[in-house]
Amino acid sequence: MNGTDRPVLAVLCGDQRPPDMDLIEQSATVRYTDTEGLPDALRGADALFLYDFLSRALADAWHAADRLRWVHVASAGVDSVMFPELRDSDVVLTNSRGVFDSAIAEYVLGLVIAFAKDFAGSLRLQQQRTWQHRETERVAGTSALVVGTGPIGRAIASLLRAVGMRVAGAGRRARSDDPDFGTVVSSQELTQHLGDYDVVVAVAPLTSQTRGMFDADAFAAMRPGARFVNVGRGELMVTDDLISALRSGHLSGAALDVFEQEPLPQDSPLWNMENVLISAHMSGDFVGWRNALVEVFTDNFARWRDGREFRNVVDKHLGYVPSTN
Repeated sequence: MNGTDRPVLAVLCGDQRPPDMDLIEQSATVRYTDTEGLPDALRGADALFLYDFLSRALADAWHAADRLRWVHVASAGVDSVMFPELRDSDVVLTNSRGVFDSAIAEYVLGLVIAFAKDFAGSLRLQQQRTWQHRETERVAGTSALVVGTGPIGRAIASLLRAVGMRVAGAGRRARSDDPDFGTVVSSQELTQHLGDYDVVVAVAPLTSQTRGMFDADAFAAMRPGARFVNVGRGELMVTDDLISALRSGHLSGAALDVFEQEPLPQDSPLWNMENVLISAHMSGDFVGWRNALVEVFTDNFARWRDGREFRNVVDKHLGYVPSTN
């Protein structure tokens, strides 16, 4: 765009405005809004910063986007805006890829170790003031399949390999020479490979191809006693099928940070299962993450103002930023 123009920016943020917006406000007319006010904020707006990245309000307000040229989502996943009108438009879509990679990888490593060392069991015994000596598992020498070979999956693979695990990936294209995974199997042939691993980590983007990919057949194909970790999207798994696999004892545990319905309903059986670790969609939310999100947006805003190429341009038909690997 012309650097002399003062663009109009809509920011969907609800009651919690993003921090560190001073530089943006100096060079743009900024309209902060909640879901109800989004149509009015979009009229005449050149860009939208979807700070409330879980909101699906944009589809209903799209009719008001009469001048929109760019949408930036404050998350790595963009499934909340993958409706046909945006996908088929000329509007550029960017995301916040790169902010959460290391934090989520640390979270997954923590979960793998927590299961192996039975920290949940130790906490229960501590609360009961019970002294009970137990043996725990080694992590080194076990294996993991990371389903999703983007930057977050690669960061996970790096940390798991650092503690002695054998790690492979599952992605769109099978290959044996990946620089981070070595071996990558095809996601289309996932059930043929799930049985080879002790831990399966779901971190794939949510698309029409990956929705419900972890169903009864997938869980049945996993190694008896294996563990399942989902830090991607809740809709990657069929929750009832996972519960059945856990209840039968086929899977020995699951760590879930995301769910088909959030918050997780109070009557969900998952709450009371001792072999399940639950967290509230927070695996990437480190201290300072909101500031980091705004830094990514501010960098892209400067690029937009200067006519330079955006970072993190999403392929709207794939539903994610294509990898260079």
